[in-house]
Amino acid sequence: MEPATVLIISVATTLLAVTGFALYTSFGPPAKHLTDPFDEHED
Repeated sequence: MEPATVLIISVATTLLAVTGFALYTSFGPPAKHLTDPFDEHED
């Protein structure tokens, strides 16, 4: 394989992994532990 192809595949895989982890953290089971800072400091 060409080195450029390996680099593109590795960058794309990393980007997909980070995006998947962010979506899982935002909308999956760990989201139940997230709090809204604006709701905590309402007057």
